[in-house]
Amino acid sequence: MRILIVDDSASVRGYHRAVLAGPGWVSEEAANGYEALEKAVRQTYDLFLVDVNMPQMDGYELVRQLRELPEYRTAPVVLVTTEAGEEDRRAGFAAGANAYVVKPARPAELRCLAALLTGAKWRV
Repeated sequence: MRILIVDDSASVRGYHRAVLAGPGWVSEEAANGYEALEKAVRQTYDLFLVDVNMPQMDGYELVRQLRELPEYRTAPVVLVTTEAGEEDRRAGFAAGANAYVVKPARPAELRCLAALLTGAKWRV
């Protein structure tokens, strides 16, 4: 399974990458929405973990643009953000996200969501 982790914080990307490291799970990183879109058109991903607050293109816009690409219309997207308000959550789902997680994300929660949304198996 290929995962693209999109966050402007290198430490958060590293944390998520470590949490989702496992047999057959390969994670790549992007520092902003534009970089993520560039990678998405060159490589196929099975799951996207996306921060909301990023420079240049926020996570909501990234999700909207991914949904316009035929290969990603139904790809699983998890927004992982510090924005905890109900309005923010609604905006995330309106943009096309499949799940919304408030930081700090718990490792078990991320692994479980990744497995559930992709049908992949996770071995502890």
